[in-house]
Amino acid sequence: MQDGKVIYGPVPALGGRKGNATPTGMFRVLSKEKMHLSREFDNAPMPNSVFFYPGDAFHTGSLSTPSHGCIHLSSTASLKFFNTLQIGQAVQILP
Repeated sequence: MQDGKVIYGPVPALGGRKGNATPTGMFRVLSKEKMHLSREFDNAPMPNSVFFYPGDAFHTGSLSTPSHGCIHLSSTASLKFFNTLQIGQAVQILP
């Protein structure tokens, strides 16, 4: 969001599996990493990670297999989010 307006999205996405729900609401971008490796999940690659909540990020991932709380996006959408969103910028996560 920018000036209260959506600047990109909604896009196809997949959140957390049962027992690992993705937090919803308004958040701010906390950090970004071009290729984050998840220490919690055997160094699983998380390309184009945009963290909006401690431990949870938008990143390239499967649109058919739910995550452990992150939001999986297509590579195109995750790259757009990574390149467009700035640290501190507001993001909205809908259920």
